[in-house]
Amino acid sequence: MSENNVKDMIGKVFNDIANSLETGRFGERVRVGITTFGSELGIENIVKGAEIAQKRDDGLEVVLIGEKVDSKLTQEIVKTDEEGYKKMEELLDKGEIGACVTQHYSFPIGVSTVGKVITPGFGREMFIATTTGTSSSHRVEAMVKNGIHGIIAAKAMGIENPAVGILNVDGARQVERIYKELISKGYSINFTESQRADGGAVMRGNDLLIGTPDVMITDTLTGNILMKVFSSFTTGGSFESQGYGYGPGIGEDYDRTILILSRASGTPVVANAISYAADLLRGNLGKFAKEEFEKANKAGLSEILKNSNKEVKKEEIGQEIIAPLKETVTGTIEGIDIMELEDAVKVLWKEGIYAESGMGCTGPIVMVNENRINESLKFLAKAGYDVGEPEDC
Repeated sequence: MSENNVKDMIGKVFNDIANSLETGRFGERVRVGITTFGSELGIENIVKGAEIAQKRDDGLEVVLIGEKVDSKLTQEIVKTDEEGYKKMEELLDKGEIGACVTQHYSFPIGVSTVGKVITPGFGREMFIATTTGTSSSHRVEAMVKNGIHGIIAAKAMGIENPAVGILNVDGARQVERIYKELISKGYSINFTESQRADGGAVMRGNDLLIGTPDVMITDTLTGNILMKVFSSFTTGGSFESQGYGYGPGIGEDYDRTILILSRASGTPVVANAISYAADLLRGNLGKFAKEEFEKANKAGLSEILKNSNKEVKKEEIGQEIIAPLKETVTGTIEGIDIMELEDAVKVLWKEGIYAESGMGCTGPIVMVNENRINESLKFLAKAGYDVGEPEDC
């Protein structure tokens, strides 16, 4: 080890001791950067949020990355947003900051961000998994991974066994089915129940407003919209005034802690996003990411995702199946994802059962004659659809 490195280490130790004497929180002081370019509300909006975050947390040092401004905060001076991203990555990779908050950052495929909002029903904090980035190019696979990312963020924030729900969007039932298989193979997921009378792990709009789960799983595009609505509904959409921003980019083997803001994020959200970053560092986000992916992979995540593709089923069903003679269809079968609905109907046609697709108050349904529900359930279960068990006759 060189003399300079030894001096740096000694200097760091003395700084930590000084910080602990000042704050009374030995070993908890963290450094979080924030880039100041790109806000539609101006640099002052970012700087003010950063100053608020540092003022309310004695164990936090905020580092501004951008043009020189009038502030007592530590500053890394750069002239352009491109230089700002490079400086941010350099500081992260050298360990000079533990996390950074920024805008417009391009994450690699496999990484997506977990936002945090305050729900209006009961003022609960809820993680939206996910809000930017792309966990996978396949929708259902992406949502499955989004949920794991959300669990990681929640655990790093101190929630030991976060309650999880799946938003009722395209792919929700397939995601639920994959999670159930993971659970059967040893991966633990704490599914919550919808507040609606029919319950279940698939969440309704009411559950969004109430904040039923700790982690709400959805596709990233929907999650992004939800973040904007939750954050700016009190301002009529003019700027984001509530919540904690779009959150940290999380992915398997991804080791930078970078959190995302919108160009419309106001001062309160800027301050909260920096605090979110500091708490994730204290909670050891990287440790939980490593552990959670190890557990999921041990349960066969990759193989389950590989086998979840329904294209084989579609080919087996074929496109030339003719519907049987029409019957009265007043019986309904729930639990089939909207993207699989027409294929499920054809499964029944192939078995000589007339069926139609429809939309009930809780989501997609297959409609059959009431006297053929049990028979239909057997054929759908055999084809791989998670529709429950037929009743005993």
